[in-house]
Amino acid sequence: MKEKVIVVMGASSGIGEATVRKIAEKGAKLVISARREEKLKAIKDSLPGAEIEYKVADVAKFEEVKAVVDLAISKFGKIDVIYNNAGTMPSSYLIDCKLQDWHDMLHVNVMGVLHGIAAVLPHFVKQKSGHIITTDSVAGHYVYPGSVVYCATKSAIRAIMEGLRQEQRENNIKSSMVSPGAVRTDLYLTMKDEKLLEEQRKMQDTEGYGLNSEDIAEAVVYAINTPQHVSVSEVIVRPTMQSL
Repeated sequence: MKEKVIVVMGASSGIGEATVRKIAEKGAKLVISARREEKLKAIKDSLPGAEIEYKVADVAKFEEVKAVVDLAISKFGKIDVIYNNAGTMPSSYLIDCKLQDWHDMLHVNVMGVLHGIAAVLPHFVKQKSGHIITTDSVAGHYVYPGSVVYCATKSAIRAIMEGLRQEQRENNIKSSMVSPGAVRTDLYLTMKDEKLLEEQRKMQDTEGYGLNSEDIAEAVVYAINTPQHVSVSEVIVRPTMQSL
């Protein structure tokens, strides 16, 4: 881990922040990014012994994602891993026709991943190594009412990452998906439907509900720490009591 340069997108809170902290403990060099600069600065300041750079970026904009990757290369001379973690979940029922919310989810959850891939892939192909990791979801495996479009974005990521694996395996490029079940993060606060939001809030307040962000971060670190000849294509991490 100490020899690796790792970029984490969506790093300012939740799973992203927990992953940054665990990677920093291992001694890797980090470039972290999200839309909230004050959060990124606070993380950097709280880890004074770590080699961390940060840059604000919206994953829905390719040039901003590319600028994060360019920073990693200019600062550290290379990049070994990118973790595409940014996501949004303004869930609603299809009958509500929340077109802007659907567009936002597609731009962040799908195009955000593609932007991360496009930003690093030429470098990885040139160096004949690299690792692309993405946060997927149990929602990419199961469709449920009130989150149809969100489920669709996560299903799309599974297709993209499997296609990436097949296309780039001979270039020694690894691809991994981490699919969490219920996790106690602020992601649910992006919900716009009041009924769904209240249901989720009640579940978040239920004792024993969900995983911690650190539980998912452990899976990401595991995937990064595997030997070069080992590629963890996907890992699903659920709360023990979760049904789907």
